[in-house]
Amino acid sequence: MKHPMQRMASFVAATAFLGLYVLSVVFHTDPALAAIRQLEEAPGQVVYQSRQALQDQYGDRWQVIAFNRIRPDGGASFYLRLVGFPGAAAIDRSRPLTLTTSLGESLSAADASSQIFTNASTPEPNVGQYDMQPIAAQLPVAVPMQLALPLQGKNDSLLSISPALIQEWKTVAAYE
Repeated sequence: MKHPMQRMASFVAATAFLGLYVLSVVFHTDPALAAIRQLEEAPGQVVYQSRQALQDQYGDRWQVIAFNRIRPDGGASFYLRLVGFPGAAAIDRSRPLTLTTSLGESLSAADASSQIFTNASTPEPNVGQYDMQPIAAQLPVAVPMQLALPLQGKNDSLLSISPALIQEWKTVAAYE
């Protein structure tokens, strides 16, 4: 027969173990896995894309889609499309998208939104597209970046971009 103190110690140890187990199950998060999609848009035309949902400093969520379109003639174009919740923010297309490293180095991408709207005179205010081809090779993979999306009527929307996501974008850009 166990001494009452031994039973109490066993009970406390079992309770602590069970508590740690429950906490590990509740707070467990799987690492983000790269999910590069390949879509055939037309015969000989393929799009590779990476999609992530990121939250800015205002609490707004943005769908961030990096994609590389390979045309039948072998030409390629690499873009970054940002889609916000309708009515939450309006993108200022007169200014470029800016990516800044944690070391203070900046890269800019020109607006290319006119290519995605069938009626260019009334583009969706919450959707923007940027030409990443000129800066793709310069994107660093070892340091995080901050993406500044220019907005109308308020400060830029700031999104944190991890080195893993930058690497995913570079992988998408490298398809030929």
